[in-house]
Amino acid sequence: MSERPQPPVADAVITELVVCTTCRPEGASRDAPAAGATLFEAVQHAQFDLPAEALRRVRVRGQACMSACGRACTVALQAPGKPSYLFGDLQPDAATARDALRCAAMHAEAADGQLLRNQRPERLRNGILAKLPPHGAQATG
Repeated sequence: MSERPQPPVADAVITELVVCTTCRPEGASRDAPAAGATLFEAVQHAQFDLPAEALRRVRVRGQACMSACGRACTVALQAPGKPSYLFGDLQPDAATARDALRCAAMHAEAADGQLLRNQRPERLRNGILAKLPPHGAQATG
């Protein structure tokens, strides 16, 4: 008799860093590339600047419009069994890209996915738009 497949263990949980590719600060020209696309490109490049081990459980993807248009640029962190986070008011530059990746790595490494404000990388200490409970979590309070 073959063994039953086991559910994935916490070590296998991947945090997804989602970057809104269509974010534009208010008043930004539609003729210029979207700031979100610029941030997404910076995140892709920053992956090569950080140690591969730090990012082994992080995946990056772009997403057109995450509906936080008044708070551009935005990124989200999500993983099964962990709270999801949405950050806004981010600059589309290399420093933000590195901090977003570092924060995603922290989320991946934390068994409960909690990201305390004073422990998050500098560019993600402010601008939190939402923290959502894990899918299917029991209601508290």
